Amino acid sequence: MLNLYDTATRSVKPLALREPGRVSIYLCGPTVYGPPHLGHGRATVVYDILRRYLSYRGLDVRLASNITDIDDKIIDRANREGRPWTEITHKCENVWFDAMSRLGVLRPTDVPHATEYVDAMVTMIATLIDRDAAYVTDDGVYLHVPAVPDYGLLAHQSLDEMMSGGGDREVLGAENKKHPADFALWKFSKPDEPSWDSPWGAGRPGWHSECVVMSLELLGEGFDLHCGGADLRFPHHENERAQAVALGKTFANHWMHNGFVVDTEGEKMSKSLGNVLNLLDLLDQYDPRAYRMLLLQTHYRSPIRVGQDNIDAAVSALGGLDGFIARTSRIDSSAADVETVERFCAAMDNDLDTPAAMALIFDAVRRANSAVDAGDVATASALRAAVLEMTVAVGIELSGGQDIDADIAAKGVALDAARAAKDFATADAIRDELQSLGYVVETSKEGTRIRRG
Repeated sequence: MLNLYDTATRSVKPLALREPGRVSIYLCGPTVYGPPHLGHGRATVVYDILRRYLSYRGLDVRLASNITDIDDKIIDRANREGRPWTEITHKCENVWFDAMSRLGVLRPTDVPHATEYVDAMVTMIATLIDRDAAYVTDDGVYLHVPAVPDYGLLAHQSLDEMMSGGGDREVLGAENKKHPADFALWKFSKPDEPSWDSPWGAGRPGWHSECVVMSLELLGEGFDLHCGGADLRFPHHENERAQAVALGKTFANHWMHNGFVVDTEGEKMSKSLGNVLNLLDLLDQYDPRAYRMLLLQTHYRSPIRVGQDNIDAAVSALGGLDGFIARTSRIDSSAADVETVERFCAAMDNDLDTPAAMALIFDAVRRANSAVDAGDVATASALRAAVLEMTVAVGIELSGGQDIDADIAAKGVALDAARAAKDFATADAIRDELQSLGYVVETSKEGTRIRRG
């Protein structure tokens, strides 16, 4: 049984499913006004790993992840650049999904766009007004936060504690509000801004409303899991939850948040531009699988530093896995080593402990290489099958041996055998031959990786 930390209860608890065998997940997606950064990449990869693991365990996963395609940031950029706002959103959405594909992230089951749900949001807001949980002002419609008795659950603070302590970035606000913590559900549009009709005046929805409508419509009440980065915990997710509570709806059963990508005091990550926040630079300049590897080696709730040193280490780790697959490419397949796979699943079931799971994968590679050296083909085959099964479960696509023919792969095996026998002259000769044929040869303690230059 998968146990995950629940932000609402601040405890690790079983992920209780509304419907046996099926998992319903809502992941807050991007606001499409610019290129994705490393924080976006972390969130999508973390929940892609979760999704893949749940599927690996035999569950039917439905993951809805929205596109915010109307927002103040989009309008601001359109005005600055003198471009239609829809041109910006379409281009940025294409860039987003291209980057996610390069990261190996599966496309969500559902990709709702905010602009497709404006009418439904208007209906929801009208219901909140009817229930005396929202009110109209000169600049829009606001949710009256004191109407939600447990407001602050995800922030782990009561409303009184927020006010006495200064609260978060949206606690203080417009003069039109009845209470400083009230937040916008509908914003009246200024001239030349995109707008939709409503009973209260032309405008557009507030950011916190779209996910309530989309998640409930697509996944239904009491859906299993709501996900996102730690920065969304408050106010965004708390304000989503508040609207559902005010509607009398059962919202997410479990809340999951991944940790931040932290700055490194100016350390340069990329080889040329040095922009530690730019996901596209990372994907252009490194093996795109490296970011997934780096994230797998860090617990999802922990902060992570991204720099050239640990990206290079992730690339090296991938090389070791690829090299192992290339080295063992001629070993016949067998059933995976059961004990190794069971230990892997136990680690993943323990709050998605991917560092422990990856340690088991690398240990299996080490033991398999030792078995190859000892001529124990049966053990090597079972461990190889386990490695392939576990890497698939977390979304690592191994490329060892896939871009080279059998003769070249055999030379790689011979090179490894020569190194193991400390026959370095033969190993060097094989390396020179491979390099003369245009191949790049990378060796490490995990084995040899050969790829086309």
